[in-house]
This record gives sequence, C-alpha cells and structure tokens, in this order.
Amino acid sequence: MTTDDLRFKEIEHKFVVDERFDLSRLGDALAALHPTRTHEIEVRDRYFLTADGRRRRYVIRHRYDTEIHHLTMKTLEPDSEVRVEVNLDLGHHKGDQSAQVDAFVEQLGVEWRGTLHKHLRVWDFSDCEVVYYEASTESRVVRCVEFEATEKQSVDAALAILEKYESTTGFSDRTRSRVSLLQLVFPEALE
Repeated sequence: MTTDDLRFKEIEHKFVVDERFDLSRLGDALAALHPTRTHEIEVRDRYFLTADGRRRRYVIRHRYDTEIHHLTMKTLEPDSEVRVEVNLDLGHHKGDQSAQVDAFVEQLGVEWRGTLHKHLRVWDFSDCEVVYYEASTESRVVRCVEFEATEKQSVDAALAILEKYESTTGFSDRTRSRVSLLQLVFPEALE
C-alpha cells in the first residue's frame, strides 16, 4: 500500500558490486524469505536529458522490455534514496514506440541521450523488490543490487522495509551509492 503523498516517489537503496559478487549467496538469502515471484529479464533503457532537465534536475527514460513499456520522468537528487518517479504506461499493444518517443522528446529540446541494456534478476516480495543487475553500454558495465520499497506508508516505514532486507542479506554494513544509475553509467551526461 502506498499513500497518495508517496505515490510518485521511488524509495530505494542501490549498492554497487563488482564482478566477484556472490549472486548465489544473495539468491539463497532471499529465497529463505519466500519471495512471491522471482524472474530474470532483459531491459533496454534510453535516457534523454534536456536543458530544462539539467536546470531542474530530472531525466526522461524510455524503458521497453517484455513486461514494461514506460516513459518515465525521474528527478536527479543529491541522494537517490527518495526521489520523484512518474511512469506513463505506453503498453505493449503497439510494440516498441521508440520513434514516437523520439519525436516527443525532440520537441522538448534533447541535449543528450544514451542507451543502456540491463540483465536483471528480480525477487518480488509484498513490500519490497530486490534486483541484481548488470547495466552495460558500449564502454562501461556497472553491477548493482537494489532494494526498493513497494509498500510506502511513510518514508520512515519504507526505509525500515529496506533495512529489513538489507540486514537479512548482509548489505546493511555496506556503503550504498547515493547517485542514480544514470550518473554511474553516464557520468558525462550531467557535466
């Protein structure tokens, strides 16, 4: 359940890991918590940054995969723990609408664009989504584990949910990334 005040807020913690990360250990710890669903998916994210986005600190993302087709606006905060995320569901009924999205965002004055591909392994719980992914571009690969509260009665309650899963999986002792994936994969975009 999400309150109306938090309906368009993403509350998550991201941890950057390296290629030696023990994914099977994470999977075992999460399996012991009995997720409602687990799955793997390939995702394509296309990011667009406009002059207004630079000034007001937001990015537009077009995501297309076998489950989701969204056009999203995300704020770029000094700490990505809590930020605005508004998703418009484009649906799959007309397939990939990249041409329409390109035409739309061009009207906003795109100054920068970048595409990344992610391979995700996802564990869904009633109150949290845990994701391990490898995000790659032609020149960079970033591996992350993210904990996102899907139940948001309040910011404090959502953060407590994250702490529960982080503690159980051994992440509560690790330093989380405070920057967005865009900033990790495309640091040049915001220069």
